[in-house]
Amino acid sequence: MLLWKLLGVPVVSTLHHPLSIDRATWFEQPATLKQKVKRVLYYPLLMQRIVSNRLDRIITVSHDSAREITHAFGVPPEKIRVVYNGLDSQQFTPLPGVAKKPNSLIFVGNSEDRKKGLLYLLQALRHLPEWVSLTVVDGGAPQRSFAPMLTEKYGIVHRVHFTGKIGAGDLVRLYCSAEIAVVPSLYEGFGFPAAEAMACELPVVSSTAGALPEVVGEDGAGILVPPRNAPALGQAIGRLLEDPGLRRQMGQAGRRRVTTLFTWENAARQMVDVYREAIDAHG
Repeated sequence: MLLWKLLGVPVVSTLHHPLSIDRATWFEQPATLKQKVKRVLYYPLLMQRIVSNRLDRIITVSHDSAREITHAFGVPPEKIRVVYNGLDSQQFTPLPGVAKKPNSLIFVGNSEDRKKGLLYLLQALRHLPEWVSLTVVDGGAPQRSFAPMLTEKYGIVHRVHFTGKIGAGDLVRLYCSAEIAVVPSLYEGFGFPAAEAMACELPVVSSTAGALPEVVGEDGAGILVPPRNAPALGQAIGRLLEDPGLRRQMGQAGRRRVTTLFTWENAARQMVDVYREAIDAHG
């Protein structure tokens, strides 16, 4: 990218969120000196700062992410444009004939990524009634050990099912058969699992971390709770499990929100506007 700039070519790039957030989350975990060195090398913060400040425009996927980029790297806000991710709402849609599994929760995300907050959901689950179950769609993490270890520690192995890697069709069916989607992340630059669940008319219990309040919104699609707060998660989940009418209302509100705000048509139109802006400014 710096070479393109040297050649006089205007450069627009998408920056999902600053790597400093990932590194900070990893450094919260116990690690050996060797592991800490690897983590420092894995996240090239200096290079991301240098490059991001030389770009003509930065596209990012939420207003929270835009603020974090400015805070972490000093990029002037006027160089950043927010374009929300799109979602295929024809693929992620309620499926007629798919029955709900009573008292079922779904979590979608890398179970080894501490930012996803699965720790706090598992802590909440052990305090929920025995009949509440959880499906973890983790994308087939190759060295899955953290979450299974916790299920054994908390005595909830029989209540948690890890799917491994599955296709989009199976994922949609799992969304549609669950009663609640839980997104307990410590940070999300956008939060696809929340949007996917909402598109399938599934109510969401989400943390307020990162951009999740922007995705879930304040128009009734879900319940927002503080991050790292297992009791608050459990309370919100319990409230929804006891109220099928509220679950239906939230699911319908979520679907409306996704089809209004998070479409690829909107994203494409806004991206083109940013490209034209960069070209016009270049002269």
